[in-house]
Amino acid sequence: MSTQGSPQTRDDSVPTPADVVAPAGDVAGPGDGAPARPEAPEAAAAPAPSPVSSPAPAPAPVSAPTPLPVEPAGAEEPKGRRRIGVLLVVALLAFLIDFGSKLLVVARLENHSAIKVIGDVVTFQVIRNSGAAFGMGQALTVVFTMIASAVIVVIWRIARRLYSLPWAIALGLLLGGALGNLTDRLFRSPGVFRGHVVDFISVQHFAVFNLADSAIVCGGILVVLLSFRGSNPDGTVHQQADKGERADKGE
Repeated sequence: MSTQGSPQTRDDSVPTPADVVAPAGDVAGPGDGAPARPEAPEAAAAPAPSPVSSPAPAPAPVSAPTPLPVEPAGAEEPKGRRRIGVLLVVALLAFLIDFGSKLLVVARLENHSAIKVIGDVVTFQVIRNSGAAFGMGQALTVVFTMIASAVIVVIWRIARRLYSLPWAIALGLLLGGALGNLTDRLFRSPGVFRGHVVDFISVQHFAVFNLADSAIVCGGILVVLLSFRGSNPDGTVHQQADKGERADKGE
């Protein structure tokens, strides 16, 4: 029988205090048989804050392209330049020639005997005419004055789209002749709008007229010829205009 504390009675299975408490500073290595203490996981790195970018500007609205005007098929633009200058030159020449001839015959031939130009067929003699061309409508002086004024306005309106040289000459003759006779209506006796036109070209068995009447007749004949040929004041022809209208209608 053994007593406590003797070497014979010591039980190896019971740990002694020396075995329990390890000396300070003694760290068990992996070769000592002691289990390795798990190391604390490193703190997860905080994600770096992404830089805050300013919002991209909204794209500017794209406006739809403006559609270009489509010319109707078959229509043709007037070619060349306007002929207003030609019209004005022709009208001015016609007016000045008529005005100068009237001044001359009034000063030299009025109250004198007729001057024979071609025998008795054509003579020069001054006659005051209160009517229209060739002595017609002598009781309608004011009416013919208003008609002459209206003709001048119509010619000027047509001149805004005038591109044809023949039309410019024709309208210039009409305008110059109308201005010549209208000047007599306004400034000769017996009064404004009732003045008598000076006629001096006498054709046997026909009439007595002046150069303004001749310009009006020549311009009118030229207008009729141009119309029969299908010519328009803007330089186009009737056939082209008809084709353009048919193309617009889809025929």
